[in-house]
Amino acid sequence: MVNQSQTSGSAKLLNWLSIILLVYLVLVAVGTVSGGFKLASGGSEGAKEIFAFATNPIVALLLGALATALVQSSSTVTSVIVGLVAGGLPINIAIPMVMGANIGTTITNTLVSIGHIRSKEEFRRAFAASTVHDFFNLLAVAIFLPLEIMFGIFEKLASGLAHVFVGDADLSLKSYNFIKPLVKPAVGVVKDGVSFLDSTAAGVAMVVIGIMMILFAVTYLGKLLKKALVGKAKELLHSAIGRGPFVGIGSGAVVTVMVQSSSTTTSLMIPLAGSGVFTTRQIYPFTLGANIGTTITALLAATSITGPAAEVALTIALVHVMFNIFAVAFIYGLPLLREIPLHLAEKLAEIGAKNKPAALAYVLGSFFVFPGLIMLAVR
Repeated sequence: MVNQSQTSGSAKLLNWLSIILLVYLVLVAVGTVSGGFKLASGGSEGAKEIFAFATNPIVALLLGALATALVQSSSTVTSVIVGLVAGGLPINIAIPMVMGANIGTTITNTLVSIGHIRSKEEFRRAFAASTVHDFFNLLAVAIFLPLEIMFGIFEKLASGLAHVFVGDADLSLKSYNFIKPLVKPAVGVVKDGVSFLDSTAAGVAMVVIGIMMILFAVTYLGKLLKKALVGKAKELLHSAIGRGPFVGIGSGAVVTVMVQSSSTTTSLMIPLAGSGVFTTRQIYPFTLGANIGTTITALLAATSITGPAAEVALTIALVHVMFNIFAVAFIYGLPLLREIPLHLAEKLAEIGAKNKPAALAYVLGSFFVFPGLIMLAVR
């Protein structure tokens, strides 16, 4: 009896160690994809070049989405926007860019959902959980961008707050971002392995390797999570995510502030959805919390800017915070609007599960082809 108990305990320990290893692999894979996109697109400098084509709010919105999809970090892009505003970029162009960055950042968890593509039902669940983020951000932009263009709501409110709070303190929390140094060595190994290629080819190679790692990790992670998340472990996780929308939103915001990456936060939820541990409806509030939490990076970037540009830099950072908070309060607060992203995500997931090329076409078309064509048209 004791031997059976010891064997069972060892099996559970091995299972959890395997889960930890695979979660780390997912983080490394996301970091590898992100690093590859940055290398191929020129990183923050590439984002600046893309933004040079912003001539009106609609184009600025699309370019914000494209830049974030290419750089794979809304934190990087919004920090670049803060710097550009401090350097003279008009606020009325910067605001749609920030909104676009919210849209572009959702591609990472959609890529993670593709790891479940071999199982029709798992892919349907994972794809719905990932694209609910897309549709929420699209709905938020559809509601608030026209209001901003007509009335300048966010600009006026943020400008007033910035005038009150502006100071010369540098509150950077970069040293507290424990995820980046944790995965950096492993991502560095991948980068070194493709260093014989030129920068663009090396970036593409890193993206491909990262996606392959995601496919491998997510496939086995889902199976192990089903075994591990029983009893008290499942109750603990549900207490953080599945115990009502307010707890979910709060958890998503706190975790994202800690890791300073909404892509990382939301990507780790997708295998839980794919394996059936959580429904799209349960993960939805956590995703919205991640939207709010990710605004901390641009806000902190703005605090490091001093002199005459300090107030305008803080203004655009506060716009990002207010846009995400208002969007969550308004859309999630109204039952009719709250259901729209869920309904659209589940409908798209059903189509994608039946027709895998359609799902891939959605990802490529929404995040790259359409914004890219707009950029070429205005070039």
